[in-house]
Amino acid sequence: MAHHHHKLSLKSLLHHHNHKEEKEHNPLAMSDEHILELIYSTHVHSDTKFEVDPLFTLVHNTLIRSTSILDDLVQGSKSSMEEIDEKILQPNFNSPYCTLKQISFEMCCKAAGEETAHETAVAILHKLSHYEWDAKAVLTLAALAVEYGDFWLLSQHLQTDVLAKSVAVMKRVPLLIRPANLQKHREAITEVNNLVKATLQVIELIVELEKLSSYDTKDVPALLPAREHIPIDVYWCIITLVTIVTQIECLTTDSEEKQELYHYGQKINVVLSKLRKHIALCRHQIEEAEYYRKLRKLFQTPTEIMEVFKVLIFAKDAPQPLFDCASETTVDITVLKKKHVYLFISTLDITEEEISVLRPVHESIKSEEQYKIVWVPIVEEWSEHLRKKFEVLKAKMQWYVVQHFGSIAGYKYIKEEWHFKKSPMVVLLNPQGKVLHQNAFHLIEAYGMKAFPFTTVEEETIHKEKHWVGSVVGGIHSNIDIWFGCELKQIKEEKYILFYGGKDKEWIQEFSKSAASLANETIIKELKISIELFCVEKENRNIFKRFWKRVESLFVTKAHKAADAVKQEVQRLLCYKDETGWALLSKGSSVVLSGHGTTMLKAVAEFERWKEVVVKKGFELSFKEYHERVAHETHRCAQFEIPDVAGKLPEAIKCPDCPRVMDIFITYKCCHNDNTSTTTNANSTYY
Repeated sequence: MAHHHHKLSLKSLLHHHNHKEEKEHNPLAMSDEHILELIYSTHVHSDTKFEVDPLFTLVHNTLIRSTSILDDLVQGSKSSMEEIDEKILQPNFNSPYCTLKQISFEMCCKAAGEETAHETAVAILHKLSHYEWDAKAVLTLAALAVEYGDFWLLSQHLQTDVLAKSVAVMKRVPLLIRPANLQKHREAITEVNNLVKATLQVIELIVELEKLSSYDTKDVPALLPAREHIPIDVYWCIITLVTIVTQIECLTTDSEEKQELYHYGQKINVVLSKLRKHIALCRHQIEEAEYYRKLRKLFQTPTEIMEVFKVLIFAKDAPQPLFDCASETTVDITVLKKKHVYLFISTLDITEEEISVLRPVHESIKSEEQYKIVWVPIVEEWSEHLRKKFEVLKAKMQWYVVQHFGSIAGYKYIKEEWHFKKSPMVVLLNPQGKVLHQNAFHLIEAYGMKAFPFTTVEEETIHKEKHWVGSVVGGIHSNIDIWFGCELKQIKEEKYILFYGGKDKEWIQEFSKSAASLANETIIKELKISIELFCVEKENRNIFKRFWKRVESLFVTKAHKAADAVKQEVQRLLCYKDETGWALLSKGSSVVLSGHGTTMLKAVAEFERWKEVVVKKGFELSFKEYHERVAHETHRCAQFEIPDVAGKLPEAIKCPDCPRVMDIFITYKCCHNDNTSTTTNANSTYY
């Protein structure tokens, strides 16, 4: 009894083993990964390059005519051969006929079945081991085309040509084209013909994909996944061609045995659809890469500004007129011809304050014909809501506006070459399309018309000036303008100004009281030292925002410059923005010192301790020395945040208070501008 059970178990085991072996060699049950493992060893890399184009042209022309003949036979009609779109043959082409005969030999007279088809496909791949994958597919298709074309060519002439009839009989052509057999096998014949057409299309796409492979995958990343799958696609083409040959043999012998083609047809159509998508994406990426190169070359070669603008905004699309906000009419882009152009680039999340940065520039240049401002709104996908928002923003401007409700053609270039990062930027182009400043927005915001015309030359000149406080506070309050005089250049050197602010109202009140007391001290009055106080409070939103936006803009304009006293002071001041309190003492527009609320309050409140030194050393030096002593006792690490702006911020920034390099962290901050939309800005935090 036990022995009987043993025999049953062994039988069951052998059955399971045979079933598993069949499954392992049945391509319809295999994964693509498994197939790739099986066919990988059939491929040998070779330096020999087989030119597939001439052979594919012959194959293409042969098969489109052959399939057309068969369609006519099945449908009982006659199509016009002149309408068939043939490829142009290459002269003096030497066909690899011996190789094609060897492939035909492998394919012919095989029994129907998936395992046999797989074994035959692998055998063909071994024969073609030294060819590239596209060549393997084309050669196998060519082997089929020779037989398929010959078969249907003979069917056309066997009634009128004795030789054709003799050859046709040997090839069993009459057996298939008899009306009764055609009727009997109509569906099977149509299925074969359609599968030949689909396989031809797949191989044509494989050949095209191979041609596209000459492009750099950095420019055309879609090439990588498409090419990785080519060996599998070629395998399915070859095994499908094997099954087609088997099915034709079954039909010409009127055999009861048939090759199942349905699943191969499904597979080929899936491959065809996938390849079409891959190639469409590759073509799109190639078009983008070529456009990108063209745009880069335009900016490197002197070209009329209008032509540069046309390619940057519209590419191949018809250029749209600009909207002139001043006259509320549309104007042709020829208004930019031979002009210096300020491209004001932003998203639709631009604020009123950011728009106002350019208003003084517009007022100053509107009477000059050689300078023009153009707003370029960056919108990735327009909607009705965004169109309404665009109209609202447009109404707040006085310059030209791009009205192109599609994507800006050069968006990728603007983002990658000019480092656009959602924050508004101003790119200055001269009449020959040369970039004179890649982003002058912060220069304009920090210095106004003082830095006109905002080229990098003006920026370098202005950075040599040490008096920067006037740029930050000028125009934000009438009192400051009075203290500075009508023009910033007329600053009275003897007047000191204490700017201060902070998050803590109690600190502000205490500092205001102590600073006022200091300004009214008898010894200060006797020495004719004039001290004015100005509080940059958060309660006054306009003053607070303008003050800190200008400080940030100053930092951005100086970020890549060599470290100097001005850069350190601006950086130090940024570190105090979100602190309990801070203060900055200036003499006119020249900074004396700035400090944290704790140390500045202590220095001001303890005037009694250092007032005698004022007589000997003067107010300025005395204040600095005492504050340094206080600050030394309460050292703290500096930190600040700056919005992620167009143009790269440096990766290494030295601390304003010690020689160490500050660490960088990224803060993601969601700013709710209104009840309906939100924007997310990345900020770099330096510690």
